[in-house]
Amino acid sequence: MDRPYNVLFLCTGNSARSIMAECALGRWGAGRFKAYSAGSHPTGIVHPLTIETLRSLNYDTSGLRSKSWDEFSAPGAPQIDFVFTVCDRASAEVCPVWPGRPLTAHWGVEDPVAFEGTEAERLAFFRRVYGHLENRIKIFVSLPIASLDRPSLQKRLDEIGRTAPTAEA
Repeated sequence: MDRPYNVLFLCTGNSARSIMAECALGRWGAGRFKAYSAGSHPTGIVHPLTIETLRSLNYDTSGLRSKSWDEFSAPGAPQIDFVFTVCDRASAEVCPVWPGRPLTAHWGVEDPVAFEGTEAERLAFFRRVYGHLENRIKIFVSLPIASLDRPSLQKRLDEIGRTAPTAEA
């Protein structure tokens, strides 16, 4: 390809998991991938513990925002090559029709926003969720995408979605 692959991470609220995945792919896939995130029912804000988690990992969070998936199906939107749902609710929803037939997979992880505990426990849970997403993204960026046919690539994407969290995640 003569451009980076465009990857869209979807969740319902676009306030935690999809935002973290967007950041992780931006870091690990720099140059080969352009990461985006959106929600079917965006909250309109990025969760404060998402911001805190990402800042603790040396991410610039200044441009992050919670946005609707409608932005990516509208005229003039970037052509999306891959769409990954990272929450179970979003995977069950009827998604917009994405121009260009992107490959899709479900990479669901637990919702850190729903986790209950002390502030320290909640922050640790956000970090674990980030680690799980980051692990999947590292596997994804290592794939020889250009040399795989569409069915083989789809199989690999689905397998990534079934990877268990790493011990440190």
